[in-house]
Amino acid sequence: MVTVTEMIDVQGILRGRTTFGLDEVRELQEAVTHDQHKDVTQGIRELLEEIEQGDTSLQKSLAAGIGAYMVGLHADAVNCLQQVKDNGLASYYLANAQVALGQFDEAIKSFDRAIEGGYDAVQSTLLKAGAVRAVGRIDEAEELLRSVAREGATRAEYSYQYGCIYSDRGDTYGAIEYFERAVDIDPHHARALFSLAGINSLHGNDQESIRLYERALSRPPLYLGALLNLGLLYEDSENYRAAAYCFRKVLEVYPNHERAALYLRDIDASHDMYFDEDVMKSQRRLNQDLMTPVTDFELSVRSRNCLQKMGVRNLGDLTELSETDLLGGKNFGETSLIEIREMMESKGLRLGQSAPRDKPRDYQIRNDDLSPQEQALLNRPVADLNLSVRARKCMSRLGINTLAELTSRTPDELLESKNFGVTSLNEVRRKLTDIGIKLRND
Repeated sequence: MVTVTEMIDVQGILRGRTTFGLDEVRELQEAVTHDQHKDVTQGIRELLEEIEQGDTSLQKSLAAGIGAYMVGLHADAVNCLQQVKDNGLASYYLANAQVALGQFDEAIKSFDRAIEGGYDAVQSTLLKAGAVRAVGRIDEAEELLRSVAREGATRAEYSYQYGCIYSDRGDTYGAIEYFERAVDIDPHHARALFSLAGINSLHGNDQESIRLYERALSRPPLYLGALLNLGLLYEDSENYRAAAYCFRKVLEVYPNHERAALYLRDIDASHDMYFDEDVMKSQRRLNQDLMTPVTDFELSVRSRNCLQKMGVRNLGDLTELSETDLLGGKNFGETSLIEIREMMESKGLRLGQSAPRDKPRDYQIRNDDLSPQEQALLNRPVADLNLSVRARKCMSRLGINTLAELTSRTPDELLESKNFGVTSLNEVRRKLTDIGIKLRND
């Protein structure tokens, strides 16, 4: 085991050995773990360039392929490892890279070849079960797990795969139990940690989610999804320096990664913004006042009935109506107007101060105007959109639970939410377009 101050000879591992086997794999993992990620990535890129120029020795392809998988260059890993035949180690890492790329059918075959080539049959079967489950054959995946239960039950991967099966069957609590069991067996099991982090994030447990994502990233291979989600959580907690680090880490591996680049630009832009804490507190107090129901005030029966007929529920609604609007209401006279005006002034507000210029005030969806199919679509939970962490946070802050509530909002209203930028807005628009609906005013 190396200490933090020791440096591992990355070039020696990649080039200076007569063979590349399990010992070299472990040393390379140590190098990535101990802050030599850049050294490993650079060494791998140099090997890849030599292979591209025609140097296709099996030893070099094996080292470059496994190393590429560790640092997240999955497509390069597949290209290299496909050149190495009849080698269980190569087939095993080829299968893992194919899983990372979503090539599950190919991965199943590669895991079989890994077993035939003498690589750890139990571990290969456990991971093969994951690939089988990913293509929808859940019962078959469970049978594979049972086939190695005697040898595999003490392994973290066994519990992780069972957690995934429970999750796919909709049993979240059962999934959590197995994911936690996997982490108990192996505190650094990245995918179990990643799954637990996602569940915690979904339920608003941000600090626990951050802790789990950090642990998931403490050992290779590099999970870009964990880096992106962790960066978004850091940004949401206003730890912009750490968020930028995560997004830059993604861009080190994938310089053209669009989402990471957009998120990084959002952070850079936020550094130019000036936040006045007193102004923010004042705005929060104003927002609370605007949500005060008009029923909290002692109004005359006539005024109360008129406001109810006009659909006025709180002080915020009144700020969107002018005196002329109120006087246009049936049975609403000058006496009621004075009463309402005084009520508004008691809160430092006035009629019409937030009157919209280019949109109608009443934008609620009329369910009686929709077909049963349209109503069913709009009644779906917003969670069905599978939004990113940042976009989900916005939905939670705004109290948006259904697609109907989401489509009643304008783009500007969403952009007013903390840490919700153009990137997230475009994501929401894209998801809604995919199912044939839009935001209000889009």
